[in-house]
Amino acid sequence: MLRWAAIFFIIAIVAAVFGFTGIASAAAGIAKFLFILFLVVALIMLILGITAGTKITRH
Repeated sequence: MLRWAAIFFIIAIVAAVFGFTGIASAAAGIAKFLFILFLVVALIMLILGITAGTKITRH
């Protein structure tokens, strides 16, 4: 997911350089959404990993 965000970010930069502002803003919006989604999923997995780790080691 993070790789796709980076790809859309690069597409946005290239499109902006060539003057395609509509495509650049759309690609930047997609990249922003994917990055935020990545952060949310990573945070959820971190919390789940911490809680599962404490339950396993607590016995």
